[in-house]
Order: sequence, then structure tokens, then C-alpha cells
Amino acid sequence: MTNLLRRGLLVLIAILPLWAQAAPSAHQVIQQTTDELLEDLKANKEQYRQNPSAFYDALNRILGPVVDAEGISRSIMTVKYSRQANPEQMQRFQENFKRSLMQFYGNALLEYDNQQIRVLPPSGKQDPERTSVGMEVVDRQGTVYPVSYTMTNIGGQWMVRNVIINGINIGKLFRDQFADAMQRNGNNLDRTIDGWAEVVARAKDTPAAQQAGADE
Repeated sequence: MTNLLRRGLLVLIAILPLWAQAAPSAHQVIQQTTDELLEDLKANKEQYRQNPSAFYDALNRILGPVVDAEGISRSIMTVKYSRQANPEQMQRFQENFKRSLMQFYGNALLEYDNQQIRVLPPSGKQDPERTSVGMEVVDRQGTVYPVSYTMTNIGGQWMVRNVIINGINIGKLFRDQFADAMQRNGNNLDRTIDGWAEVVARAKDTPAAQQAGADE
């Protein structure tokens, strides 16, 4: 019995450090995700140019777990429209949103050419539930473009809720596009959800989106 207790105590001591490890901070989430994304892109860029859908799948694998797709989807819809949506519609829009988001950023990232990207250290006291993570992208001419990720703590995990690129609020850009699509579709939610990919494609042609894509 004594030996059994001793072995049990040794096992407990061995795994305690694992329990004590804190979840990644918001800044660590952005840094780790950025590093993984760029490493994958550098290794497979030519393949992705030939097969963009494979790149979108990789983006979803890397970015999907750290993007609050549900929260962003509701924000894009706003309360005005999300309260009209049933669970099936919300799920469908969330899936369409994630797919269009990967395409929206994927096309810009395929143009990435070893620009300098640095995640800025946290400044001041951090809110335990919501915070911002700053990043700087330096192009080949030395121009610095600021990026800010709005992060929210969901069940102890930091996730991306919004992105602001050189002053362009991507969440607001999509909200405006959704509201415009609802008006053009006569407030038909299903039609707007099903046509969301086309909405995002048009959004990429707006001056704000073109500037954001160029900044990346």
C-alpha cells in the first residue's frame, strides 16, 4: 500500500506542472498563429498558387481554431438581422463567412514576399476578457502598416473577433456590405446568406478593401 501511494504521489507531482501551465496569452496566440501560417506558406507557396483551394483549407486549419467565427458572424449581421435568423441560418452564414474570409485573406497572402512582420509587445494592463494585439507589417520599401487584432477570451481561449488594417476596420466593412446586401435582396435573409461569397468578392473591389489587401 505504501509503495502504491508513493507511486501515485510521484505521478501527481509529475503532472502538476502540466496543470499549472497557463493558456496562451492573446499576444502568444497571434505570434504562434502568424509563425505557423508564414512557415506553411513559405513551404507550400508554389503549390498553393496552382491550387488555391488547398491554401484555403490550410488557412482554415491554422486560423479556424483562433477565429471567433460565431461572434464575428453575429457582429456582421448585427442584432437587427441576427435576431431574425434561426439556428440553421446562423450556422449556414457562419460557414459561408469562414469560407469567404479565407478566400478574402488568402488571395492577398499569396502575394506575400518575405515582408517583415512583427507582433508588438502588450502595453499597459491587459483586460482579462477583451484586448487588442498590435502588429506591424513592413513592405519592401520600408513603409510600416499597422494591424490591430481585437481579441476576446472565450472559455479561457483567446480568439480573434476583428481586424483593423492600416485604419480599415474589416468587421465594419463586412457589416456595411451585409446591410447593403439585405436591402438589395428585399430583406431576404436566405438570399443574402447564400450570396455572401459574391458580396465579399464585390467588397474586395472597394477602395477600403483594396487598401487593406495591399497593406498585407
